[in-house]
Amino acid sequence: MLTNLRIFVKNHQKISSLHINNMCFCKIRTSLKRLKLHVPLGRNYSSLPGLIGDDIKSLHSIINPPIAKIRNIGIMAHIDAGKTTTTERILYYSGYTRSLGDVDDGDTVTDFMAQERERGITIQSAAVTFDWKGYRVNLIDTPGHVDFTLEVERCLRVLDGAVAVFDASAGVEAQTLTVWRQADKHKIPRICFLNKMDKTGASFNYAVESIREKLKAKPLLLQLPVGEAKTFKGMVDVINKEKLLWNPNSGDGKDFERKPLLETSDPELLKETTEARNALIEQVADLDDEFADLVLGEFSENFDLLPAEKLQTAIHRVTLAQTAVPVLCGSALKNKGIQPLLDAITMYLPSPEERNYEFLERISRLLLPFADQHIEIPSLTSGNIALTVGLKHTVTGDTIVSSKSSTLAAARRAEREGEKKHKQSNEAEKILLAGVEIPEPVFFCTIEPPSVAKQPDLDHALKCLQREDPSLKVRVDPDSGQTVLCGMGELHIEIIHDRIKREYGLETYLGPLQIAYRETILNSVRATDTLDRTLGDKRHLVTVEVETRPTETSSVMPVIEYAESVGEDLLKVSQEAIENGIRSVCLQGPLLGSPMQDVAITLHSLIIHPGTSTTMISACVSRCVQKALKKANKQVLEPLMNLEITVTKDYLSPVLADLAQRRGNIQEIQTRQDNKVVIGFVPLAEMMGYSTVLRTLTSGSATFALELSTYQAMNPQDQSTLLNRRSGLT
Repeated sequence: MLTNLRIFVKNHQKISSLHINNMCFCKIRTSLKRLKLHVPLGRNYSSLPGLIGDDIKSLHSIINPPIAKIRNIGIMAHIDAGKTTTTERILYYSGYTRSLGDVDDGDTVTDFMAQERERGITIQSAAVTFDWKGYRVNLIDTPGHVDFTLEVERCLRVLDGAVAVFDASAGVEAQTLTVWRQADKHKIPRICFLNKMDKTGASFNYAVESIREKLKAKPLLLQLPVGEAKTFKGMVDVINKEKLLWNPNSGDGKDFERKPLLETSDPELLKETTEARNALIEQVADLDDEFADLVLGEFSENFDLLPAEKLQTAIHRVTLAQTAVPVLCGSALKNKGIQPLLDAITMYLPSPEERNYEFLERISRLLLPFADQHIEIPSLTSGNIALTVGLKHTVTGDTIVSSKSSTLAAARRAEREGEKKHKQSNEAEKILLAGVEIPEPVFFCTIEPPSVAKQPDLDHALKCLQREDPSLKVRVDPDSGQTVLCGMGELHIEIIHDRIKREYGLETYLGPLQIAYRETILNSVRATDTLDRTLGDKRHLVTVEVETRPTETSSVMPVIEYAESVGEDLLKVSQEAIENGIRSVCLQGPLLGSPMQDVAITLHSLIIHPGTSTTMISACVSRCVQKALKKANKQVLEPLMNLEITVTKDYLSPVLADLAQRRGNIQEIQTRQDNKVVIGFVPLAEMMGYSTVLRTLTSGSATFALELSTYQAMNPQDQSTLLNRRSGLT
């Protein structure tokens, strides 16, 4: 069902924007409202796609272009690799905008939130639509900061292709790996754009090698740079053996010339390009059998005779198969290389109809059950129950459809039913899409409204923000009654706080930022408890015996088991209450009130007096489990972060010395051009305010990235210090 519905998403974009990605749709809508505000600030926007200049098309072709001419793509990268600047140039050269925006000036199209413009980073994904040489391109600019990884995740699942942007001086960076893995998970074909070729330290060969080594990808070099760093002037089109040079006097980069490489004028560059083209042909032939047959049959003697169109078609197939990635280069800030990138997007990335989501499972036989006897049947009509044979990848709860058309028909029926009933149809709810993996928050803090009267307004604001951002968790502390925000990082919490003020007009107060610890137990403990209460004329009596023990494998949710002595009839009426009671008590451990993990709970005995309510059963189970957890040897688990620091050689020693004081564990120190890259692990608790410290230590020259790795046990001394601090003893 999940796989089939992805076809539905790709071929029916109206439904995907409404049902799949609520945030993308909301941001488009908000963007349209706010674009009106940009015009007085000097930004000029063109008319609808298809109405640029004298190129007037029919309204139908503007709204519904041929599906083969549609490209749904995302721009993804590590923070500061130049995604938004690249997007801004794409919009300018396509005619969507009539002036060049700049991240530093805070006037880009896709970074329209006030927080994005102030910080010069992308926080929410933004979608824009434009035309390029007869193609309709729907583009989503995604965040690069690790706190907003979920934004990338939920956008990739509705895209057909992606452009991975790299800083040519840094190559593959920490967040590059994260977004690349996300694209791998969703099987997204992609092309690579080596940006910032004009930057000091830029190296085309280094960046390509990092793609090969760190991403385990096969780069297809479609371009070679003409110069690097300060000498960067343009690039060579390897396929057509042409040189692309930008006019240094052209302020906006629209003026560039394409010249064939000749033996008389560029002998060395022609030789290098010919060798690169031959290597590209051999590389593609190894990956595509159809192209290999063509090369070996007609052009084995002279690769120069191979038409560019044949090679481009083969590269398109290889890109779709995700066996290799085309690589291009340029400088978005200096307005070089964007037009060829747009050509590559339309030429090599797939249209929605080319994204082939095959059925994971095939139904080989249908069987009608009669107890332990089965009769094979040719078909099944609605309302019947049957067995099927041959499903190897399904689990309980999956829905199976016979084809794309049946999925579409079901959606249309659901829509009609909803209109008839003037409310959401149950049929519509049955057409489900794959969810996204929401990472667990690692920071939390309390948030309070300016007055009790404003609490409903705060609740409403947080509810709306959670709909947009599922990685934001909100809970109420049962002891204090305070509202608690749980987020992915300091910046994440800060942005949420700022948005509440700007978008909802609420001056809220944040408590101190705290680490999201977890707790576990180290030994097995049994406990028994009895709850005996009389409410009115009814007696509620429950006796429970449970055992808590640590699990052998990591598990965020408690593993619930039942002893054989607990009867099935008893479980039928009380299992839900039992498990609710267990899960509720595991949300708050006995040491810090943090969630429990890696805990298994076995119910050994349950005695229920007739007429006892399920609420009393749940309460007794909770109390009994809590008693067992308090008796066990307890352990605090702290979030351990992957850390990557990029620093110049001059400041490496003080950075390493500081990390040693933060309980850091250095795994590796790599060399990246003139910089050193420190890779290791460090407890999150030691990294509070680290950006300021690192800036001071390195005179603002170093950068770092953090990502949750796992939860690890604290040593006894650190755990004792933490508990004393929480209890106010230190």
